[in-house]
Amino acid sequence: MVALPHAPQVSTRIRTDGADRWVRAWLYVVAAMIFAMVVVGGITRLTGSGLSITEWAPILGTLPPMTAHDWDVAFARYREIPQYRLLNAGMSLDDFRAIYWWEWSHRFLGRAVGLVFAVPLVYFALTGAIPRARLPRFVVLLLLGALQGGIGWWMVASGLVDRVSVAPYRLAAHLTLAALIFAAVLWTALTLSDQGRMPRRSPLRRIGAGLVLFWVFVQIFLGALVAGNDAGLVYNTWPSMNGRIVPDDLFSHEPLWRNFFENPATVQFFHRGGAYVLFALVLAQFVSIIMTARTATARVSAFALGLTVAFQMMVGISALMMQVPFSLALIHQATAMVVLTAAVVHAVSVFAPGRMEKTLPISADAV
Repeated sequence: MVALPHAPQVSTRIRTDGADRWVRAWLYVVAAMIFAMVVVGGITRLTGSGLSITEWAPILGTLPPMTAHDWDVAFARYREIPQYRLLNAGMSLDDFRAIYWWEWSHRFLGRAVGLVFAVPLVYFALTGAIPRARLPRFVVLLLLGALQGGIGWWMVASGLVDRVSVAPYRLAAHLTLAALIFAAVLWTALTLSDQGRMPRRSPLRRIGAGLVLFWVFVQIFLGALVAGNDAGLVYNTWPSMNGRIVPDDLFSHEPLWRNFFENPATVQFFHRGGAYVLFALVLAQFVSIIMTARTATARVSAFALGLTVAFQMMVGISALMMQVPFSLALIHQATAMVVLTAAVVHAVSVFAPGRMEKTLPISADAV
């Protein structure tokens, strides 16, 4: 029997790496869109635009008012809610259009993110670019996006009957879930490649990176409570709160639990304290990495994380002492997402350095 020559084999590794590059690029685009959506959401809140659209129409709401009659109908609906009657009575149609466009843009971005995620997901799943074993993670991300839409309407609905703004705890839930989805998408993009070599890991550095990432989410939640209560407009001194470390009205609301969600003094106090905790955690992690880690990505990401947290604290203090001007408030929210990005990148560099070295153009040696 004559042995036939073997047909040339295409490396599975090459095919996988090529597919991973496309999937990773797609996830980076999704993450960038979520980042933009958070920034536009901040503009929507700062301009008081969030209640300008008083109905949830996931499909029909994709199109804005197209005729003068459509604008009159939308404006008439807005005039029925407390925000118009108590805060914006006498608003002109042109002024209404200005706030409407911000809220519409925010919702449109949410729909666009869903579409940009869902359609390529189907394609990558059908072509095998996303292996079947990885699909559950992507399906969970898709479901979280759908949940975010529902929570967004749950938030808006809280301001349509008895309030002139949305409930602070609902705003905090909405922003924190957006941050969680952003972090999950970014983490997935950074860990697509196979583990490769397994560097020695330090439990202490892993605990530190995990604590930093967790506390960033805590700070984002607390910051949303500050925004929802306009708590940045009170106690505009630093480092004291009008000459006191602990304000007198810290627990002035009844029942007690309301102070943690609706008392401006309390939410600002805990947001301040949370910033100090985050800075201490980041500093300790940075010292630990510099003293013991030999992984380039861990060192660079720890340094970047420290810089972004320090910058965020300076912006926050400046915004507070200047009574929250629009520009600084928006920078503060955008920088929170930059801090989250740095925390995620650093956590991946500590938990999965073998994957990180395949993702970022920084060589990594054994830890």
